[in-house]
Amino acid sequence: MSAGSWTRTGASNRKLTAYEVHIMLASRGQPRDDERAVPGTSVADLEPAALEGYIRRLRATRPHAFGGLSDDDILTRSGVLMPGPNGDIVVSLAGILSLGRFRQQRFPQLNLTFVHFPDDTASTNHGIRFLDNVAVDGPIPTIVRDALAAITRNLSRRSVISGAGRSDVLEYPELVIREAVVNALVHRDLSPAAEGTQVQVELYPSRLVVRNPGGLHGPVTVDQLFDEGISSSRNARLLRLLEDVPITGEDRTVVENRGSGIREMAKAIRAAGMSLPLFDNRISRFTVTFPNHTLLSDDVIRWIDSLEQGRLSDSQIVALATMRSGESLDNPSYRRLTGVDSRIVTAELQDLVGRELVEQLGERRWARCVMPLRIAEDRRRLTPANRRNEILRAMRHNTLSAKEIAERTAIPVKTVRHWLKRLRDDGDIRFAPEGGAPQSNQTRYQATTRGIGAATPTLFDP
Repeated sequence: MSAGSWTRTGASNRKLTAYEVHIMLASRGQPRDDERAVPGTSVADLEPAALEGYIRRLRATRPHAFGGLSDDDILTRSGVLMPGPNGDIVVSLAGILSLGRFRQQRFPQLNLTFVHFPDDTASTNHGIRFLDNVAVDGPIPTIVRDALAAITRNLSRRSVISGAGRSDVLEYPELVIREAVVNALVHRDLSPAAEGTQVQVELYPSRLVVRNPGGLHGPVTVDQLFDEGISSSRNARLLRLLEDVPITGEDRTVVENRGSGIREMAKAIRAAGMSLPLFDNRISRFTVTFPNHTLLSDDVIRWIDSLEQGRLSDSQIVALATMRSGESLDNPSYRRLTGVDSRIVTAELQDLVGRELVEQLGERRWARCVMPLRIAEDRRRLTPANRRNEILRAMRHNTLSAKEIAERTAIPVKTVRHWLKRLRDDGDIRFAPEGGAPQSNQTRYQATTRGIGAATPTLFDP
């Protein structure tokens, strides 16, 4: 297999490395590398204070399973201890990674490195190769604590406007950094072939990158990472242990809510008005990149205000800011970006099309929306007031349906429906006596006295 296996990369074929073949074979089932015995170890290799807290927590939270057992039996049943190759009792790799003392003596590369580069190319800048370079060692709970400290001390702060005024926050939310670091440590490949590769965190002026050996495991794909209920772990035993082991110096455990880390990360990023992370899933590695820019900068807020559009939802504002940068959005990508329900996505996208802020390309499942250049560059063809007058003038002496108004004014039907709702809300038009459903093309409308007076006449009006 390692001599004749290939993968498609761009326009060419590339021979798979022996490590990539190993990862693909291991992914055919549940890997057990985190459960393997570490020869020559014993309870003496575990941190006493962390071990005591772990046992106490298991007895308190799972009394039916662990309440009447001795300490050694609890450690054996939970997978911290296991039979060794010589019939003795040793510590499992998951136990060493969760509760071990000086574990780098046996696994020197199962750690985390953090590098802060002065520019985006990671090149030497006036002799400065990096601004900070840290190797973080210890069990995973300690690595999480020390990695967060190293990363946050290298971050700048930015000002945000909230209801209470202006406040200063880290350029990346701390919750986001913690979830990314924990995911990389917990889901990394622990096979002997990957023991020489660390979890890597790199900070550039434009982005924060977190990288770990081993791609996504199991049925999970990149497109499903934000979906509720989607979870698959390469290291099931390690994950289970870390649900009961606290981060060093904190009350919270390393893994608090299994399967929800990515969604919590996305929620924090949305709250900060930032772009969602970019995921790069390869056979041999998984990379998360956080762009260092806010979607809702002062410039974007001024641009939103210049559109003179009232009644936009927060998710619509985020979508507009995203499409202004040249991206297109369909229903799934809008949902991932904003976190709103699929039915709300459909209604909000149709509303943006009706407002003529975005254009729809394609139909039904292939439909996606883009922003016209004239909108992105603040060169709007028509203001909302012009659309209001066009429709009111068409209705001065006529009872018309949305379809008939569209034919008379050459305004798209979706835009007509948007303005009919606004005109009804303002009292300028009402349903004609025939009635009907608002979304039907056959429903007829008539102008009120207020609406007739509000319409600006033209030279050709009788």
